[in-house]
Amino acid sequence: MSLHSKLGATAAPDAARSYVETLGLVERLHRLLLDVIKDEFERLGSAELNSVQALLLFNIGESEVSAGELKSRGYYQGSNVSYNLKKLVEGGYMHHERSTADRRSVRVRLTPRGQEVRDVVADLFSRHAGILKDGGAVGFASLGEINAMLKRLERFWTDQIRYIY
Repeated sequence: MSLHSKLGATAAPDAARSYVETLGLVERLHRLLLDVIKDEFERLGSAELNSVQALLLFNIGESEVSAGELKSRGYYQGSNVSYNLKKLVEGGYMHHERSTADRRSVRVRLTPRGQEVRDVVADLFSRHAGILKDGGAVGFASLGEINAMLKRLERFWTDQIRYIY
């Protein structure tokens, strides 16, 4: 029996359906974002990187972080961070350096080539923000409300994980 079929038996089926719909939207939006980034690089004739790697470079920006911090800071959402870091270093998009304090830790930062990718993604996002501002379907006030709601959802999920044990 699926969660969808169980929803009718709950005390608040409308709330449960809305919650499941939100879960699906969040998941689909992330996948769509990756497709939007992929399409931008294909349009520019650059297919060396995948969209996950391009988004990772964008998220790192000017920071220098350890590989472990990539997930804790929300820069990377996947499970295979070491594979993508290795590919980015091999491709000349990222510098990596062992920490002097802890030889097990690796610090990473963008190379000029990685900064170019970051700039492409930043320009894409800026262009999209301009389109939305100038009459798109979602206004900036609505984005602020959406962001506030998603932050509350993030806090709720974090609390659920934190208090399981």
